[in-house]
Amino acid sequence: MNDATVLNTHLEGLTLRAQGKVRDVYDVGDELLIVTTDRISAFDVVLPNGVPDKGKVLTAVSAFWFEQLADVIPNHLLTTDVDEMPHDVRAHADVLRGRAMLVKKCAPLPVECVARGYLAGSGLAEYRASGTVCGIALPDGLAESSRLPEPIFTPATKADVGDHDENIDFARMCTIVGDEMGARLRELTLTLYGRGADHARSRGVILADTKFEFGMHDGELTLIDEALTPDSSRYWEAAAWQPGRPQPSFDKQPVRDWLDGLDWDKTPPAPAMPPEAVFATRERYVEIYRRLTGKELD
Repeated sequence: MNDATVLNTHLEGLTLRAQGKVRDVYDVGDELLIVTTDRISAFDVVLPNGVPDKGKVLTAVSAFWFEQLADVIPNHLLTTDVDEMPHDVRAHADVLRGRAMLVKKCAPLPVECVARGYLAGSGLAEYRASGTVCGIALPDGLAESSRLPEPIFTPATKADVGDHDENIDFARMCTIVGDEMGARLRELTLTLYGRGADHARSRGVILADTKFEFGMHDGELTLIDEALTPDSSRYWEAAAWQPGRPQPSFDKQPVRDWLDGLDWDKTPPAPAMPPEAVFATRERYVEIYRRLTGKELD
């Protein structure tokens, strides 16, 4: 375990283009450098301390899936090897190794593409209220964490930093991206989810749902951002799955559970995590990497 967490990057000679809850994005001429830090957020608030190696897990999991899914759709990843990156990037190799992706510059589409195979999260709340998820009618009598009759496509609008994504129905998405593009995104999202779910199941893991982002590069639809990471996906232990209750997940659940036990109003600033929550969260991230890839984290 590497005890040093990387919470912020300040890469001299490179232009910081954007900073999200977890990633710092730098402009590198014709490409972008995406640096995945060890920052962690819960309830849309970034906590003051991070989780060691979290950024490395997210980078390695994305790289694994980009390779696995390259026959379905091109992706934006050029390399994760810092030694193959431009000179100004290599100057920061000690900070970047294992947590950086050099990617193509793409024009992102203004929607998020979500596939759900199980009833959880915001989908569960909507189902309980109306029997639907993003306007899709589901059978009566489904319980929390139930497997759906078939995976469904539930898009969302992209939120500004600090805001919540808004679930939308397919018709509204098509007014944003067009009918042809909407149909293509739905087909691709469900195909990618199916491939991911099949592989995860072979490793004893359920992929309950996941989010993809797409962009255009030289006129070609391209998979961008991250792919099937524990931050963008809900992974459950298949052997422990039991509908009718929440499922333990391979992500930051220990942090959310700890915060739920505090008298905190879920607005900034967030309290610092105790060591036991940090350790438990790191173990879950590292374990899902190990389960999915069959490898140990470098």
